[in-house]
Amino acid sequence: MVAYEGAQRFLPRERGLTALREASAGCRGCDLYAEATQTVFGEGPVRARLVMVGEVPGDREDREGRPFVGPAGGLLDRALADAGIDRDGVYVTNAVKHFRFTRDDRASRRIHKKPSRSQIVACRPWLLAELDTVKPDVVVALGATAAQSLFGKDFRVSSRRGEVLELPGPPDLPLAVATVHPSAVLRARDSERDSAYAGLVADLAVVAKAASRRTTRGAR
Repeated sequence: MVAYEGAQRFLPRERGLTALREASAGCRGCDLYAEATQTVFGEGPVRARLVMVGEVPGDREDREGRPFVGPAGGLLDRALADAGIDRDGVYVTNAVKHFRFTRDDRASRRIHKKPSRSQIVACRPWLLAELDTVKPDVVVALGATAAQSLFGKDFRVSSRRGEVLELPGPPDLPLAVATVHPSAVLRARDSERDSAYAGLVADLAVVAKAASRRTTRGAR
């Protein structure tokens, strides 16, 4: 496994979201920056109660420089609404900030490729800095890459999805829930897509309830 330098030395001293976003544009912590169009940093309210963590930017996100603006983002918006969550109050980001892809045989289309474990680890300081700055009540891991970035390489979404969990680390960290990535719903067979979508909405309803409990208890 390739050992990358990691993002830590590229983090700015000031940890506001604007400073983090500007600094991330120059990150060279792993090799993904070389072919990606740009860094795709998170966006949303500075004090969002919920943070949604995806896996890696897609082709459209890479070109526009914004997370969750493609088809998966549209489905996530719909699922959040169906779960009773105000999308405007959610901060969205990815575990890995640069697009990883391969090209098809004609080199005309860029095809998403899952980041390696070393690339996930290299980019993790950006995600931790975002969480430390936003200080959400609940963080949601969308898919295996996000979940393993937060919980470690042995975490399995299939066996723990929809559970309210504690993140490893200090006791003041937000609660966490893991679920599937919206792109997995889009990839599901036609006969299974409605069920897959309902499962995502059910997991997000758990998130809404967990955030409500934290608010009721005066967590902020």
